[in-house]
Amino acid sequence: MERRKFITLIGGTAVAWPHLASAQNAPARIGFVAAGASGSPNSLMHLTAIKEGLRNNGMVDGRDYVLETRFAAGHYERFPDMARELTQTGARVILTNTILSVRAAQSLNPPVPIVMLAINDPVRTGLIASLARPGGYTTGMATMNEDLTPKLLEFQKELVPAAKTIAVLFNPVNPTNLFYIENLKTAAHAIGMTVSAIELRSPEMLESAFSTIAAQRPDTIQLVADSGNMDLSDRIAALAISQRLPSFCTFTDYALLGGLLAYGISLRQLAIGAGRFVRRILDGAKPGDLPVEQPTRLELTINLKTANALSLTVPPSLLSRADEVIE
Repeated sequence: MERRKFITLIGGTAVAWPHLASAQNAPARIGFVAAGASGSPNSLMHLTAIKEGLRNNGMVDGRDYVLETRFAAGHYERFPDMARELTQTGARVILTNTILSVRAAQSLNPPVPIVMLAINDPVRTGLIASLARPGGYTTGMATMNEDLTPKLLEFQKELVPAAKTIAVLFNPVNPTNLFYIENLKTAAHAIGMTVSAIELRSPEMLESAFSTIAAQRPDTIQLVADSGNMDLSDRIAALAISQRLPSFCTFTDYALLGGLLAYGISLRQLAIGAGRFVRRILDGAKPGDLPVEQPTRLELTINLKTANALSLTVPPSLLSRADEVIE
């Protein structure tokens, strides 16, 4: 059974656009500073989504635009050099998918328009002035992960009623994750659960992080959504299954790549939505005048393949509320 309902984003209607290249005599160069690794399942999924969003807005790959990509593979110190390289290729817009890549692009001189693909709380982190009037050269898509903690814990208790301890994988390089961990500890304590926070700064730390998890023997794993560690989704999900641990996340893409349950938003859908911003900027709009959008809908995705591998029975009441069930 597979029922797919996509996130609806403000103003997400398709329109007929004139060709860009015919007016400019050459395809527009669009840069993408990616947190993940080239060729990972997550990166490939989101490159496809970016191109789908551009196509939805009348832009044809190779005719109207060329996408220049740079992949940090979890090493965020590479962002400034990657952003500069993209300006040297003539990029007219730079796409970013984590806070530090936005900051690296914002430091460019002369400035280049920036479109965020999925950024946690860009106002509190100082990336923009407000959602309605971001100002400067930055706009795009924002997430709402910090609001989802209580509901995701509720789903964990439905699937694993006896769970008392949660191992939480998080990337401390992302400044919003520390707030998320504190919120999670507070919410977990309120329902009689404890949280063990385990750092995952880079892909090279994944095996050692799971060695720590194995030693602690928690009841569940929760992945704090971050563009860097989301790129490891397939590997994290597989390691969780190997340790017989149910795993959860607030990005639905995680369940698509093997996690047990995800409740929240789709990175893929946010990447598709970013195409509207790119098109409007290339047509002459100022990024700072374009309101930053957030998802208006949350989704529940359950991976029954993973549940079966863990010998878990998903309650029918939970299955009936799922937007997508993977069998």
